[in-house]
Amino acid sequence: MFDEMQVIGRSETAQQVTNKVLRNTYALLGLSLIPTVIGAFIGMSMDFLFAQQHPFIFAIGAMAVLYGMFAAISANRNSSVGVVLLLVVTFLLGLMLGPILQHTLHLRNGGQIVGLAAGGTGIIFLTLAGIATTTKKDFSFMGKFLMIGIILLIVASLANIFFQIPAMALALSAIGVLIFSGFILYDVSRIVNGGETNYVMATLGLYMSIYNLFTSLLQLLGGTMGSRD
Repeated sequence: MFDEMQVIGRSETAQQVTNKVLRNTYALLGLSLIPTVIGAFIGMSMDFLFAQQHPFIFAIGAMAVLYGMFAAISANRNSSVGVVLLLVVTFLLGLMLGPILQHTLHLRNGGQIVGLAAGGTGIIFLTLAGIATTTKKDFSFMGKFLMIGIILLIVASLANIFFQIPAMALALSAIGVLIFSGFILYDVSRIVNGGETNYVMATLGLYMSIYNLFTSLLQLLGGTMGSRD
């Protein structure tokens, strides 16, 4: 009986830790949207001429900076420095939304497309996060497939910078929606099942999934619904 009570006590403690990580993750995730929105507004007024003239170099440079920042966040994940670095990254990613938002908002129905992409992202996130939280099923088995998928997606996206095939761009956007939706399910599942106990890293993972899901939806909707008439 005593051993059973010890097990129950440990289980409750683990559940409390999981709930705390989940609450802190959602709180920091909400906070991270503020610098993202600020960065996006600034980005829409910036001139991305270099990115337009040298898209491949810009893409490689941006990835190098971001992965360097990710490493810095990981190294400081247990301190307030990690939170500050995370907010800096979300601001930079907001800036990088500038070109796609400029392009989309120049469409006749651009505002509607941005609204649909944002709404769709919110609905997908809430639905998948709810499934992972309520069912508590372990979706960690998806990790390897998702990582292979994201690597192939990055390679194909870089290749299409040279080929400039519109149909391929739409296909990659559709695949991106599926992959990053899967990552949301995977990320929340890891938190719920104790696979991720650091809320800074949990927020970074979820934020990147949501950010890329939004951009994928925006490109997909812009390519299929956009009108210049």
